[in-house]
Amino acid sequence: MTAECINTLQLNNNSHPKHNAHPEARTIKTIKTKLKKNEAMITHTDKGNSLVILTIKQYDSKTQDFIQANFQTATKDPTKYFQSQIRKVINDSKTLIPQETKLKYVNMNPSACTIKGLIKMHKPEHPTRPVVNWSSAPAYKAARLFTQKIRHLAPLPNIYSTDNTRDLINKLKDTPTLPHFALASLDITNLYTNIPVNETREILSNTMEQNLLDPQTRHELIKW
Repeated sequence: MTAECINTLQLNNNSHPKHNAHPEARTIKTIKTKLKKNEAMITHTDKGNSLVILTIKQYDSKTQDFIQANFQTATKDPTKYFQSQIRKVINDSKTLIPQETKLKYVNMNPSACTIKGLIKMHKPEHPTRPVVNWSSAPAYKAARLFTQKIRHLAPLPNIYSTDNTRDLINKLKDTPTLPHFALASLDITNLYTNIPVNETREILSNTMEQNLLDPQTRHELIKW
């Protein structure tokens, strides 16, 4: 049973509490009761459209293990400081953001991001893959604008990228192969947090220079 079905049945269950004779709704009610009694919960797995049941204590422990292994604990919430920095970058923009639209890219009343974990059933000890909701972060709207500007003003020649599985299959069909060739799939641990920032800025700067962007635009994009 998918999470969408569970959610739909829960809504139906709450809408008609006195006339709830649907067998699936009764099943949902029984599941909820057992979960509460055993202090358990339902969450998604990392791969596939599957669900897993585990205790809340296990879920919290797996999430804490990941956070402690990859992040440092802050002594105070830095959201207010980040918000002031983002506002300054937006207000200082002379070419990328028109004056009349600057307020549009300020995330009003920002807060620290929330995190949930997807269980890796295909890995030993079933660790968690964190999924972070950044929509409340100070830089969320500005970051979306930055991505759009980069794609338009400094597109990278991503000749080794694929859009999806179908795109990969089509490219492999057009790739000459011999019987002794082997296809290898490699993974990168924590890809985005391990991207070298200085080298990325240099690549971005060189690409913009090759595209003959004006110095002010280049300065603003690099500053972001």
